[in-house]
Amino acid sequence: MKRIKKGINDLVYSVKQYFKKVKKDHLIKKYFQDNVLFLVFIFTVVLNATVLRFFCMHTIENYLSFKAILADTTVAVIIGSFGYLCKPKNRFYYYLVFDIILSAICMINSAYYTFYTSFASVSMLSLTQYIGDVGDAVVENVIQLKDLFYVIGPLILIGAYLKIHKKSRLKQIEIKSERKKKMTSTLAVGLIMAFCYCITLSSLDVTRFVKQWNKEYIVMRFGIYVYQANDLVTSIQPKINSMFGYDKAKKEFDDYYKDRPDVPQTNEYTNIFEGKNVIVIHGESMMTNAIGLKFNDIEVTPTLNKLSREGMYFSNFYSQVSVGTSSDTELTYNTSLMPTKSGTAFVSYSDRNYISTPKFFNEKGYYTFSMHANKADFWNRRAMHNSLGYQRFYAKADYKVEKENVIGLGLNDREFFKQSVKKISKINSKNESWYGLLIMLTNHTPFSEVDKYGDFEVNIKETINKEDGTQEEVIHPYMEGTKLGNYFKSLHYADVALGEFINELEEAGLMDNTVFILYGDHDARLPKADYNRLYNYDTTTDDIKDDSDPTYKEYDSYQYELGRKVPFIIWTDNMAGTNLNMEIKDVMGMIDVQPTLGNMFGFYNKYSLGHDIFNVRGNNTVVFPNGNWVTDKVYYNSQKGASLSLNNEAVSEDYIKERNDYTNKLLAVSNNTIVFDLFNEEKNKTE
Repeated sequence: MKRIKKGINDLVYSVKQYFKKVKKDHLIKKYFQDNVLFLVFIFTVVLNATVLRFFCMHTIENYLSFKAILADTTVAVIIGSFGYLCKPKNRFYYYLVFDIILSAICMINSAYYTFYTSFASVSMLSLTQYIGDVGDAVVENVIQLKDLFYVIGPLILIGAYLKIHKKSRLKQIEIKSERKKKMTSTLAVGLIMAFCYCITLSSLDVTRFVKQWNKEYIVMRFGIYVYQANDLVTSIQPKINSMFGYDKAKKEFDDYYKDRPDVPQTNEYTNIFEGKNVIVIHGESMMTNAIGLKFNDIEVTPTLNKLSREGMYFSNFYSQVSVGTSSDTELTYNTSLMPTKSGTAFVSYSDRNYISTPKFFNEKGYYTFSMHANKADFWNRRAMHNSLGYQRFYAKADYKVEKENVIGLGLNDREFFKQSVKKISKINSKNESWYGLLIMLTNHTPFSEVDKYGDFEVNIKETINKEDGTQEEVIHPYMEGTKLGNYFKSLHYADVALGEFINELEEAGLMDNTVFILYGDHDARLPKADYNRLYNYDTTTDDIKDDSDPTYKEYDSYQYELGRKVPFIIWTDNMAGTNLNMEIKDVMGMIDVQPTLGNMFGFYNKYSLGHDIFNVRGNNTVVFPNGNWVTDKVYYNSQKGASLSLNNEAVSEDYIKERNDYTNKLLAVSNNTIVFDLFNEEKNKTE
């Protein structure tokens, strides 16, 4: 006991003596003076990472997350430690290079998050070939003033260097052993910090880090730099897995589908459209919240309103896109598979074998085609549409594109539809049955060519009675000049073009035996603040109502996510007033379209990950690529680990866990199916 007490006293004495020496010799001050560049490097790197979280995830618990700050600091210390191996005169350039690299990571992710509400992936480098075609959209809708903040980091470092260099406080001579000692001691501190960080991690943190589905969660817990390093590993993982992970993926695939029936479950809608021709409209950026919306009693979407009133309207429908946006929707619509974990299927996995809707129609004797007035190789559609089974892809080269008919990325929808009717008429004359996909283009971000959209105003016109008995029209700006307002102008143009297309089809006799299907490919990715203005505009102040106003409508992040619904409509020209003319309010995703249509047209895919919505009414779960999900009862945000009840009904933890497990398994099986080409029967026989 005395020995222990003496040991403790000796330790305390030693610590006291050390701090006395530190104080006497001014060691702390000396350390700061001798390591200015290293400390400034740490400061700027951590500052940029913290600001990134502030811009992207606006709660204090996110941008001041202890775990994230510790992780970012640890990365900076470890990288910075190796700077001591450089001679003093070269050390600044080492720190500057890495400061620029890490600042660029923050800048890219900041801009990327603005558009995709997610963080950037190394796997998306393969898509840079398409940036030139959407340059205006990138500049106007993605890059913002906030994204330039990150250049401050390298500028601060340069400023610090110039200041200490001017005062000759930059040590010029430092022996190699001294540099090595500084490096090892600093690296040791970094490794100790890394150890301390690791012991704070929960099993949930580790699981999500490995799976990489939930990027926001990883950035909140691990910081942006660890996320980006993990993403780099994850991005090359498919190449590694394709060589080593096949057996495990195949077993999980077989286990997932082993109880699937070989014949479909029937219902009252089985085979109702069998034998009919099909026109599918891929509605660029069409959103459900515009249906029924009016400005000055003029409908934003008169055509969608008509189709939703007269057809089968699925009003609680979500696209399930990741970074591939439109191409992800095409994948999911055609195959009932989810977007891939890294990259996009259209670019990275166009050589895979897919069980697709066009192939089923081919087997039934249909002629299948797709039409899009953009470049054939944009999003690698030329190759991918062939893999999906379309027998003919009509692209930009097949259309007459004159300068006056161009809006945004290419030929405007009005002219695209007009020329397409002639092509469809020829197809109809040569084929007994046909199935065609038409991809719209005009209603594409940045929605800036308002002078070409026609005279559709998004203001509020009000007639007031003056004191002299006369009347005066007052115009309140409302949504004029906002991105959302411009979107409504663009959408109105596209909607009117769609209505003209339907009229031309009817005049050509092409709707007599045809089913018309329309889906919105994804939401318009517009600012939440604009929606707040849309729902809470005050004409007296030309501003947003105060939240204390009894008419104020809450529009938080949950409402924003739930408001990203897109339309899905099935319509024929004689459906109005029949038992098929109805609104289906059950929650549904793009992944459910193939099995739902399959039941109606007489084909069945045992391996579809979605469900025929009429077989799971009230019990469907729509999974999103980031791990979020929604049912008729709950919206679950996996980043926050929190849920929102949609009908004030309490749900159990088992309910949440069951659907989280379902979500994780579905995403894994879908990704493995594509990465390992598990639908390729010949390959599977030889493995």
